[in-house]
Amino acid sequence: MINNSPTEIVPPIWYKQFWPWFLIFFPATAVIAGIATIILAIQSDDGLVKDDYYKAGLAINQTLERNQYAQKLNLSSDVTWVPLTQTLTLKLAGKLSPLPPRLTLQLAHTTQANHDQNLTLFLSPDKKSYTGRMNKIRSGNWIVILEPQEKNWRITGRVTLPQQRTWILN
Repeated sequence: MINNSPTEIVPPIWYKQFWPWFLIFFPATAVIAGIATIILAIQSDDGLVKDDYYKAGLAINQTLERNQYAQKLNLSSDVTWVPLTQTLTLKLAGKLSPLPPRLTLQLAHTTQANHDQNLTLFLSPDKKSYTGRMNKIRSGNWIVILEPQEKNWRITGRVTLPQQRTWILN
């Protein structure tokens, strides 16, 4: 016997169809991208904005005066870095007498303040150079600031570590 009754077409279950998944895809992608953005924002604090930006802006004149005083003294320094021992040797030249017993060298990362380092360099017994050690340093561009404990002058420079082993500050 032949069955001549019309057969009922049963649509597939919703999760087996293309269009529901196509419509869910874009909002789901936006949610995942939003969560990833929040995670990145929390884990990578850029640290570019200072909390006391107003005071830092007012202090720029004092910084310029210290730079000008260093120029007046014709100060410059040659720095040698030994990566194996993380040792810095600095020779200071200019019209400065007597040499200060210690200097502060600040290595400021250009974009990530949490990698900055402050080093104390001590005058060697022969009174011709300064030496100090730094922590393991991250590769990249650095701003170098050299000043005495009294902070009456300062000289600056830029360096790319670990490529540069010697650099000049003036």
